[in-house]
Amino acid sequence: MQVLRIKPIDTHHIRHKMLRPNGTLDDCIFQGDNDEMTFHLGAFVDKKLVSVASFYFERNEKFTDQYQYRLRGMATLPEYQGQGLSSALLRTAFPVIKQNQCTLLWCNAREKAMGFYTKVGFQPSGEFFSIPHIGKHVLMSIKID
Repeated sequence: MQVLRIKPIDTHHIRHKMLRPNGTLDDCIFQGDNDEMTFHLGAFVDKKLVSVASFYFERNEKFTDQYQYRLRGMATLPEYQGQGLSSALLRTAFPVIKQNQCTLLWCNAREKAMGFYTKVGFQPSGEFFSIPHIGKHVLMSIKID
């Protein structure tokens, strides 16, 4: 397995398949994908892109940290899940986030992914909320030291 920086367009297929299967590829283009401070990571197995995550320099007012990153669109193809790929993407991202003087990473975690995020150190904040056509989510964050 190898983790590399990828282009925003490289994330679209896996985002579509795993996160927006009832939508279109256009639904998988997220605001901020091409911003200067945004970066995208991909995990490759045998040179095949199988897991993606995107990181946006974006502040959530619910947290007091001045500089924050947001995690969006983390997804792994089904046949590669449970192999530590998402954890590897996060381990690669943390130093980049820290280098950008940010002290917090946050995300809107799907209810079914909450266990994974908790296992890697994220803490929930607040109540579950629903995102139309996608499902229940909870705000989660992790301090970046």
